[in-house]
Amino acid sequence: MSRTVVGGARYARSHPPWRRSVPELPSLRRPAGRRRILAGAVALTAVAAVLAVPTASAAAIVPAPQAATLVATNPADTTPHARDGETRAFAQVGTMVYVGGSFTQIRQTAGSAWVTRPYLFAYDRSTGTISTTFLPALDGAVNSLVAGPGGTLIVGGAFKTVNGVSRKNLVALNPTTGATVAGWAGRSDGGMIRDMALQGGWLYVAGAFNWLNGAAHSGLGRLDAATGAVDPTFAVDATVGRHGTGSYAWTIDVSPDGRTLVAGGNFTSVDGLPRNQIVLVDLTGTPSVVDWSTQKFVDPCASPASFVHYVQDVEFGPDGSWFVVGTNGGAGWPAAYCDALVRFETAARGGGQVATWVNFTGNDTITSVEVADNVIYLGGHFRWLNNPNATDAAGPGAIDRLGIAAVTPATGLPLNWNPGRRGSATMPPGTSTWGSQVPVLWRGSDGLYFGHNSDGMGSEYHGRLGMFPLAGGRTVTPKNPPTATTGYLYLGTAEGQLAKVPFTGASLGAATTVSQPAYTGAGATWRVSDRIYWSHVVAGTPTGSRLDISMFTGGAIGVPWESSGYNDWFNPAALTGAFFLDGRLYYTRTGANALYYRYFEVDGNYLGATEFTLPTTGITWSAVRGMAWVGGRIVYGSTDSALRAVPFDPTAAPAVGAPPTLIAPAGPGLHWSTPRMFFSTQ
Repeated sequence: MSRTVVGGARYARSHPPWRRSVPELPSLRRPAGRRRILAGAVALTAVAAVLAVPTASAAAIVPAPQAATLVATNPADTTPHARDGETRAFAQVGTMVYVGGSFTQIRQTAGSAWVTRPYLFAYDRSTGTISTTFLPALDGAVNSLVAGPGGTLIVGGAFKTVNGVSRKNLVALNPTTGATVAGWAGRSDGGMIRDMALQGGWLYVAGAFNWLNGAAHSGLGRLDAATGAVDPTFAVDATVGRHGTGSYAWTIDVSPDGRTLVAGGNFTSVDGLPRNQIVLVDLTGTPSVVDWSTQKFVDPCASPASFVHYVQDVEFGPDGSWFVVGTNGGAGWPAAYCDALVRFETAARGGGQVATWVNFTGNDTITSVEVADNVIYLGGHFRWLNNPNATDAAGPGAIDRLGIAAVTPATGLPLNWNPGRRGSATMPPGTSTWGSQVPVLWRGSDGLYFGHNSDGMGSEYHGRLGMFPLAGGRTVTPKNPPTATTGYLYLGTAEGQLAKVPFTGASLGAATTVSQPAYTGAGATWRVSDRIYWSHVVAGTPTGSRLDISMFTGGAIGVPWESSGYNDWFNPAALTGAFFLDGRLYYTRTGANALYYRYFEVDGNYLGATEFTLPTTGITWSAVRGMAWVGGRIVYGSTDSALRAVPFDPTAAPAVGAPPTLIAPAGPGLHWSTPRMFFSTQ
């Protein structure tokens, strides 16, 4: 889908012109330091800040990780540069990339002279050469761009004239010359266009307007993309601005199948129905408001004088079954989704919706999101992700991500992709390495384009815009435990020694002893693809233990290495059993009678900062010692030295409800009473 979004204005230095009833958002800014503040040793038994405790209905959604393609971390060297203001929009027509925003000057290279070219220009995507024929003249900022039908470029923003003729906030241009397309009728009479989306021949618009083409429309509208004519059947109005402000829609997206629209803004009512800052609209017939709402963007976040709206950007996933929301808002979580990235399910219905997952920044803004190639990219002025436990500092679990990041749609945890919004050691005079906004991330045909209000990205100079190429990126392959139902259970019997026990899923064979000299100081162990993870008791670490990885090939455990320095707050020695499945680490721990899970991203070996409790019945989890997932069941040992199995379905409530099956009773020989247990086909 051709779409351009423009990020929020939490700490913006400049903003698009608003109609008078909409206040200018304040120019606040937090320190831009990158230094990670160590939180020290935090016991596993400590109470974690709750992101969004899954309800029975929420438990039905357990997204599975999918193969993903990441763009390169090194931005392309050929893109031009802009100065002043910010870049807010991209579009591509043929070989040309079109760039819109509030900037006033551009130049080809760091050493070139500045050329006055306000608000909109084009360049060749292969060479970076700025077009000398595309020369439209606008008198105000461009907020959104769409490659329209018939080889047109549709422009939305905060302007009054284009090429010397009155064209209020919306216009179609010839992409070669910048001339106005005669006969294209679209215009926004009452206020600026903030965002646009093209789907199925329709152009959807959002903004701070009261009329489109002379017809009453508040905040939202739909036009024929070929002609600019308003569709009278789209009569969905976003009204009643928060805390006495004029209402507006700030961001929109339409699902790839064209069936659903999601919009965010400062409105509290849509077609007379209470919808605070976010709404879903059914587009399958006459457009109507969907029975879907959430209270998570209602106060409390920070004071409304500082944050007129929290919802900064929205984007559907590739099949339209889910969408993500990037927010600002300051303090207020976990009661509200402030300064966070959240995922919702499109098919959910009813009030009080909660997110499938939430990734808090620790009180820094997310201004833009883009979903492409099974990756969620996000930009803003945040410093960390996975940071629900601290404010303006790195709490337990915080992962350094300076202003730009990539996360997995399954859990929201960061992937191992970290270019950073920082400049080189030799930035050109007058440039800035850090700014308050990344107003737009946009996946073009050749990479991920970014627009920001500063000049540093990936430790290079990229004035106000740039692109991370698809070439030079990499594929992220999901990892899971073995799917086979027969293989071997490995059981720690002594230091550096394992028992290898044939397992049919129902019965055990004769054990053999396997020497594993690298497997020492071990605790809870679990298998993931070609490796094992295990708790390793190590003196001198913050908690006295750490989470290690060892390759496990041919039945041999390799030399371990630490999973990630970001996990040093976690005490895996407290685990009494653990297994991994679909992006979640399930575990039991000392002194607790419950089955817990945290998100765990194998690509970067990042552990989720929040602990969740899974609903179960009929199991004394405090007695569990060692666990493995085998063919849809949890196979576990216990303090009575017996081995049992129980069906496991994380999408059900309860996830474990059937009585356990005894596989091996306590007796002479093996004692299934150690957390050092895992399953493998080797």
